[in-house]
Amino acid sequence: MEAHWEESGSPHEKALRINLDARWYGTFAEIGAGQEVARWFFRVGGASGTVAKTISAYDMAVSDALYGPAERYVSRQRLQAMLNYEFDLVVQRLDPIKGADRNFFAFADTVATRSYSRPEDGHGWMGIRFQHAPRQPPSDLLIHVRLLDKEPVRQQEALGILGVNLLYGAFYLREQPDRLIHSLLDHLTWERIEVDLIHFSGPAFRHVDNRLMALQLVEQDLTEAAMFTAAGEPVQWAEVLYKRPVLVQRGSFRPYTNAALDVLERAYDQFVREPELAGQTPVVLLEMTLRHLTTGDAVDHRDFLQRAEMLRALGKPVLISNFRRFHRLAWYLSRYTNRPIGLALGASKLFEIFDESFYNNAEGGLLGGLGQLFKNPGRLYVYPSLDARLGRVVRVEDFPVPPRLRLLYAFLCENRYLVGLTPTDEAFVSIRRAEILAKIQRGDPDWEAYVPPPVAAVIKRDRLFGYRPPVTESEGATEPERRVSP
Repeated sequence: MEAHWEESGSPHEKALRINLDARWYGTFAEIGAGQEVARWFFRVGGASGTVAKTISAYDMAVSDALYGPAERYVSRQRLQAMLNYEFDLVVQRLDPIKGADRNFFAFADTVATRSYSRPEDGHGWMGIRFQHAPRQPPSDLLIHVRLLDKEPVRQQEALGILGVNLLYGAFYLREQPDRLIHSLLDHLTWERIEVDLIHFSGPAFRHVDNRLMALQLVEQDLTEAAMFTAAGEPVQWAEVLYKRPVLVQRGSFRPYTNAALDVLERAYDQFVREPELAGQTPVVLLEMTLRHLTTGDAVDHRDFLQRAEMLRALGKPVLISNFRRFHRLAWYLSRYTNRPIGLALGASKLFEIFDESFYNNAEGGLLGGLGQLFKNPGRLYVYPSLDARLGRVVRVEDFPVPPRLRLLYAFLCENRYLVGLTPTDEAFVSIRRAEILAKIQRGDPDWEAYVPPPVAAVIKRDRLFGYRPPVTESEGATEPERRVSP
């Protein structure tokens, strides 16, 4: 196609370009908000060059007959069943006729929009399965979206624009996934749309690391937080947290130390004993914020991937967020679970939590923030910290709370909103990540005693964080660094 087409063009321009591009031909299957995406391709003209079929299987019995039963109709499971069925069908019927010069695709979405009987925000799953070249194995691009407009018609409009952007991105921006993600909000705003999951798979996206794409969603303001499993697969919040208690540890994890592991394990031991859990096993998340990942004015993507590779050894899902304040994290988690929430942290973080300037008046100041932090209920599991400003170890029981907040602080402690932790080894309190990192980078083998063995093995194997092998290990040879590519 001609080079004058602009990636930031209107949905009309994008849909028309696709219609006029003879390579793309496929099916649109939409459930829950009407034929909002397909409508764009009919509206702009030339749809006969792109649209093989459109379908809306609204009735559950009809939907089940086509795609098989599902526990939830607005789910990844239902979306993937739709893509499987519709793509296989279009290839089966049309490949003998048009397969030599067409890239077949199936677009699908399953959405619940705001309505008279459903006043909450809309949300849904949207995706495309497509051939990047004729008769090549297909690739998938899936997203989960929250529709934030208050009027149903506005949600439907936003869904249609997003679908056009997704199709355009898959067809023309797949070699530049960061630009593809940015383009999803073309002619939309973050006040209308939140994309909290994106998943690339298949031969068209061999170069894509989905962990980095989760980071891109947060970095480019499509969402405040995104999650991926220890294996690097993106997951949506509700898939992991729905009606589950959750324990979160926030940190920079550069590297993950024995002290950090002790914080998490001691917090977990306390959390599972809380009567509100009633024996239910909590989800454990490791959270990194953009603040932890920023060097200067930019996020270091290679450094992020190195940390993610290291955390894989711990077998826990990883959360990437833009939450500076702890109460914002707790509020976000409470959207997806009504079960208890625990935060594992060092006592030094209490300075932020009880700093009144850390809160804004629109959220009710300190009391409003604490109300969000401790709903569900929420608890802080507080590990002793060596505080450089005070020159001593700070614990939950002797934290220097401002005089005017002492009664509030005593109330929180007495009612177990603040729970002190006892280290397995007091020496853990004095461990400093910066010192360990310096040992890793200068080839001092002493660093291995300060990190969990699985973490040490990954750091050495992949040459993370500027790792330099000791002279006795390398026998004077310089081994090439194994790079974790962004």
